[in-house]
Amino acid sequence: MSKYIKYKDLLRDIPLFPDSFTNGITRNLAHPKKSLMGLYTKRIMEKYNHVMIKNAVKLCQIQAHHAILEVGFGPGLGLQEALKYLTDPRGKLFGLDISEYMHKVARERLGPQLASGRVHLLQGRVECIPLPDHCIHGVFHSNCHLYWSDMATATAELLRVMRPGAKMLATCDLGFLRRGVEQGFFKGMTVEPEPYLQALRAVGFLGVSMEDLTDEGKSFQLLVRNLHPTSA
Repeated sequence: MSKYIKYKDLLRDIPLFPDSFTNGITRNLAHPKKSLMGLYTKRIMEKYNHVMIKNAVKLCQIQAHHAILEVGFGPGLGLQEALKYLTDPRGKLFGLDISEYMHKVARERLGPQLASGRVHLLQGRVECIPLPDHCIHGVFHSNCHLYWSDMATATAELLRVMRPGAKMLATCDLGFLRRGVEQGFFKGMTVEPEPYLQALRAVGFLGVSMEDLTDEGKSFQLLVRNLHPTSA
């Protein structure tokens, strides 16, 4: 039995966690801090998001010369995966995350690539992305959008930095998130994807859809968004 299955069984068997624990984990998933709780949430991200991130990167159709952005890069697994595709010296990889702790973790993981200029880590919120207009060929993120405080502004910012015809993909594990809500996690947050999908459509994203996928025994949801070639 895999560690992932054992973790799901834990959530199933314990009817309710203490508020101090659920609130602490939720805060650290949204904005990890350098603490015991932050270390625990980092390990959760590394163990249970890797398959989803890998699929988002693969389906983003990254070309060797592209400029790519990951939103909410966490411990840096998605950045590490995307680097495999950016083999042209013109290729650039940008990561955006609000957490100082996750920046430290990612710097340790990607030190040589940062030193070479292949990777650029940006600290801040998705509602104000520190990049120029229409500079990004592709965007990906995983289990991230539920933490955005202003969905309309965030989706408009993503549209702003993306080149005409660029693709954005996201993955999320709705089953895991819904179980978390049942156990007392994610208080005050909306884990269902529909508000996010509606916000994408409202600012001009086209081809917004959601589908269920399974890979390496893990079930999750893929959110696919394609821009119209003439959109800007």
